[in-house]
Amino acid sequence: MAEKQRRRLRSSTVVLGGMGVVAATLTSCGSEPDRRCVDTNSYELANGYRVVADSSCSSYSSSADWYYDADVDGGWAEDGTFDRDEAVDRNGFGCHGSSGG
Repeated sequence: MAEKQRRRLRSSTVVLGGMGVVAATLTSCGSEPDRRCVDTNSYELANGYRVVADSSCSSYSSSADWYYDADVDGGWAEDGTFDRDEAVDRNGFGCHGSSGG
């Protein structure tokens, strides 16, 4: 009887571990890449783009746009991309075909 109980424990451990892997994969595919609203006219070679208020990216008359997966330091963002799909690919799982952005 002890052998039966041990076998059940192993099976449930495998199932729970497998569910964790599936959950992590789904979460990473569904999440948005890190993004900052930047002034596209503010680029400086030494600093990158100046980070501005998120509301600036909602305005159609603004020169601001979303900049994804950038290194941010002191109100400046660099080494990112304006292409959301490229930012998702750079995160490793490459969840192609996702919409939005």
